[in-house]
Amino acid sequence: MTAPGAEAPVRTAPFPAAPWWSAGTVPGAALRVLLRGAVVAGAAVAVAAAHDAHDPGVLCPLRLLTGVPCPLCGSTTVFIEAGHGRWGAALLANPVTALAAVLLVGWPLGPGRRWRESSYAGRNLLLAAALLPAWAWELARLGPFRF
Repeated sequence: MTAPGAEAPVRTAPFPAAPWWSAGTVPGAALRVLLRGAVVAGAAVAVAAAHDAHDPGVLCPLRLLTGVPCPLCGSTTVFIEAGHGRWGAALLANPVTALAAVLLVGWPLGPGRRWRESSYAGRNLLLAAALLPAWAWELARLGPFRF
């Protein structure tokens, strides 16, 4: 509180400048992408090693019960193949999961902002636009419509 007749101190900025590693800066976003990439790569190697030690078989409940794969079938295979360094096989297992992993790793560089700025209807449309082709891919690859 200031005394009557005295001027209040002038604030030039509400917050101090962001440090270089914060998400709002380019080096900070790049650092976050590198860290996310390292975590995903480590998880892929760990999943591949666990799968080599013990293969649990089919994990998808829909596919186990009905024999019909879901749109996310092949997602574990994406990480197993990537953990072994077989990038082509990972992409063929489920292209949508591979793309989603790349987008999540690169989230700080822009896709996250665009996602937050879109409406719920826009988000749902984007998810449907990704899941429908993914399901068609999995039905052709694993399901009753195998070619």
